Amino acid sequence: MSVRISVIGTGYLGATHAAGMAELGHDVIGVDTDEAKVRALASGQLPFFEPGLPELIAKHVAPGKLRFTTSLAEAADFADIHFVCVGTPQGESGAADLSHLHAVIDGLVPALGRNTLVVGKSTVPVGTAQSLLPRIAALAPSGVDVEVAWNPEFLREGHAVHDTLHPNRLVLGVSSPGAEWALRNVYATPIAEGSPVVVSNLPTAELVKVSANAFLATKISFINAMAELCELTGADVASLADALGHDDRIGRKFLGAGLGYGGGCLPKDVRALIARAEELGSGRSVEFLHGVDAINARRRDRVVEEALSVLRTVNGRAFGRVAVLGASFKPLSDDVRDSPALDVARRLSRAGAWVTVYDPQAAVPARSAAPELRYAANAVAACRKADVVLHLTEWAEFRDLDPRRLRDAARGRVLIDGRNSLDPSSWLAAGWDVRTLGTLVTQEPKAGTQPSLVGGRV
Repeated sequence: MSVRISVIGTGYLGATHAAGMAELGHDVIGVDTDEAKVRALASGQLPFFEPGLPELIAKHVAPGKLRFTTSLAEAADFADIHFVCVGTPQGESGAADLSHLHAVIDGLVPALGRNTLVVGKSTVPVGTAQSLLPRIAALAPSGVDVEVAWNPEFLREGHAVHDTLHPNRLVLGVSSPGAEWALRNVYATPIAEGSPVVVSNLPTAELVKVSANAFLATKISFINAMAELCELTGADVASLADALGHDDRIGRKFLGAGLGYGGGCLPKDVRALIARAEELGSGRSVEFLHGVDAINARRRDRVVEEALSVLRTVNGRAFGRVAVLGASFKPLSDDVRDSPALDVARRLSRAGAWVTVYDPQAAVPARSAAPELRYAANAVAACRKADVVLHLTEWAEFRDLDPRRLRDAARGRVLIDGRNSLDPSSWLAAGWDVRTLGTLVTQEPKAGTQPSLVGGRV
């Protein structure tokens, strides 16, 4: 059954959710305070990169199944269910900033003319939904019943359309059978296709997203801690991860050692969970997450240190050219929030190096975030006259590069593979000195000599 839905906040999450809801057969209005963004979305244009999303928006804007506005009053008059998808950025203390969420409640609830369901999708500290109830009760018009539910998102950047239409689980945090029924109706298609449904109370639903991200961050940091031990002992972290991954209690996913995690979710959610636990007087229960965060930071330090070891240093200042392949925090995304690649590039620039960056999709947001760096139109141009090349984002384009072309463009012959995802044999054959994070790179032996190990000591 078709539902009239509003999606408030049309950033990455909101724009994807709005288009997905229209694809599932609902009538949708997206709301944002940014007039330029609303105009762009209405014409099928996105201010960020996400494969398949512009086409999906255009598909449903044309027949009117999806439209956009800046008016909360218009959304209140139109929709029966309101999904709140505004940002909850990290504050100075690490805690989430809920000001955008509160602004939505303050603007939407007084304009409601009938009973409605407000569904939070934003990632929030546990207890947020409960804290909104008295605020909503004070703002709601007489005779209007406003219920709150929480339905966390689990989108992977680069796969967000698929994850919206075919979620690997649906978490419905509700306080009544009516709210559960309403959300099951919204998601009737993916439920019928087999998406698992977990029905919980409000605080459980709020905890699911940050708990999942904290666990994934822990898994990434664990394998990077093992990479540090491998570097000290001569072990190989890639083989170690393969062996661990065959244990079905562990699995191979998120056991890729390298530069570590970044983006707008894992770093923020780890720190927000720490901050919320401390607010609740339970800081000791998440003490280990301080270590998770610290291990992640150390991986960036090690790449910076290794790159500087290649460059000439005078009075503590580095001289030389660095090519950085990648700016986004992950492939299939133009998101540079807390990007390890961009962080390493900026730190090398501050140390004195001439840094040139190339990324297939993230050049515009990277240039905005780090205007002090230089940007190239392609990988070969980025590597021209470089003394060292850093591979920091796992774009498929970089795996397909011809090391000989880059060798001819570069001045030096040092490759630091910060993601352990390039084929070292082709680079070694082209004359590169390949250095990795916790793995061993076997140098092809010359006639009459024994194999030796190079790299793998970053």
